[in-house]
Amino acid sequence: MRYAGPVYRALNPVFAREPLSGRGAELYGGRFNPKGIPALYASLSMITALREVNQIGSLQPTTLVSYDADIERIFDTRDIEALKARGMDHSMLSANTWRDQMKAEGQSRTQKFSRDLIAEGYCALLVRSFASGAVEEDLNLVLWQWGATAPSRLTLIDDENRLSR
Repeated sequence: MRYAGPVYRALNPVFAREPLSGRGAELYGGRFNPKGIPALYASLSMITALREVNQIGSLQPTTLVSYDADIERIFDTRDIEALKARGMDHSMLSANTWRDQMKAEGQSRTQKFSRDLIAEGYCALLVRSFASGAVEEDLNLVLWQWGATAPSRLTLIDDENRLSR
């Protein structure tokens, strides 16, 4: 599938000066990227982005940024049959044990799933948010490839260069 439109990220201010780096996810790994593979975890709505970044405890300092995206080759996890063909289902995607799997086995099932999609040429993954309070319409776009040109164009919206100050 293809997605063209706005996406949002709620960043830890530590990474706010590099909103296109994917460095945090690369350093620590995430549900859909093993350590060593950069990823941008974005949301299709601002509220979902804020839910995602502040899943534990009280609201912490956060920098909300937006991008204009035109991303092709997205794997849509809402396609149950496509998930099933890859040996995955919604309960596997949403399992909170991915960190334990990563520690015990080097990578979680969802990280292996993502690694396989990357190898097949997918640029991103569209997936429901698993943050507290999220509903079925709260969607995230996890990007593994992004840049200034197709097929994975992502442009930071910062007309006044606020993040460079």
